[in-house]
Amino acid sequence: MDTIKNTANFVSDKVNEATSGASKEANKNVAKDSDASLGTRASAAKDALGDKVDESKSSASAEGNKQAATH
Repeated sequence: MDTIKNTANFVSDKVNEATSGASKEANKNVAKDSDASLGTRASAAKDALGDKVDESKSSASAEGNKQAATH
């Protein structure tokens, strides 16, 4: 039963990792856009950093769940 739970958590973490990664890239592009206002660019840069943290957390959690599911 724990294996099923760990597998489901792994899949969920991988989805969250991918979503955060896509959001991070979108925010990085806005932060680099010279046509955007300084405030918009600064906000996008801050959001990109937060997305990177979320992406890293999800990746680490996914790896933990993967290991738990295989043991």
